[in-house]
Amino acid sequence: MCAMAHARLRSSFIYLANAVNDLRGNWTIIAIVLAPLVLASSLCVLPDALNLQDSLVQTFEPGVTSVAFEQPAQTPYAPVTRNARQPPYPRWMTAILHLLDGLITVVGVNLVVLCALKRMQAGQRMSRPLDEGIQVYRDAGRMLGAFVWVSLLQVAAIAVGAMLLIIPGLLAYVWLYFAQYALIFDGRHSWSALLYSRDLMRNSFFRVALRIVVFLAVWSGFNSWAGGTFFAVSLLAGWVGLFTGALWAAIFTVDLLAVAVLYTTIAFLLVAGLRLYQDMCAVAAENAAMAAAAILPPTAPLPSVSA
Repeated sequence: MCAMAHARLRSSFIYLANAVNDLRGNWTIIAIVLAPLVLASSLCVLPDALNLQDSLVQTFEPGVTSVAFEQPAQTPYAPVTRNARQPPYPRWMTAILHLLDGLITVVGVNLVVLCALKRMQAGQRMSRPLDEGIQVYRDAGRMLGAFVWVSLLQVAAIAVGAMLLIIPGLLAYVWLYFAQYALIFDGRHSWSALLYSRDLMRNSFFRVALRIVVFLAVWSGFNSWAGGTFFAVSLLAGWVGLFTGALWAAIFTVDLLAVAVLYTTIAFLLVAGLRLYQDMCAVAAENAAMAAAAILPPTAPLPSVSA
């Protein structure tokens, strides 16, 4: 019976393949709920990208670097002093936008995608996709406070583990991986969500950790290639925009596409994690049922009834 319970944990790539099937026919809803977050994140990244392009233009600006071959070798070098031009957007502004972008990515995307997945599994769907997206945001708004608190507890626990050693931080990350799922799908708030995620790992830690590592490896590998491609395209688009007079529009378009790809892959990762979470819940329920059956006291013999 124990082997039958553990057999519910499927291969990592089966979970990834099932995530594609789960999202099939629901990409419109995912696109609608992610569109505002993609736009907000792109606006947060835009000033930093414009600063980078401005620095690149200054580096290759005509007259900045020159070589004179007629100067005698004995003449001491007198560097040309230039006043360092400040970037278009100050560092404090980009730092605040980076923090906001991180909150959108870590909290906003996870929350709205998980709320959308919950409605999909419950078979709840508005007649129009736009209305469905609005309802997802309403559900997310009701869960925002609890979700932020659980996320902060996760980050704090992982940070404490990382300060002790790298290994405890990684262990804390795996142990608490399902805390957000426990909040959205099972209504477990605060520490209860974290402890429930930890309890799901009992007797299956390495099996579950291996699947999480595969999920993250596939996700990070795809985004590394996509990020490199978009970086190269942004450099080309930056020069095109510079010569055409629409630099901000060219960079913003590339940023918009890059963030859209990133958030789509995060949604894909969340769907695969949901499949794994639900199988872990089923395994825990079967193990609890078997443990309860094993400790039942034997029935006493019926008393004899005299005629």
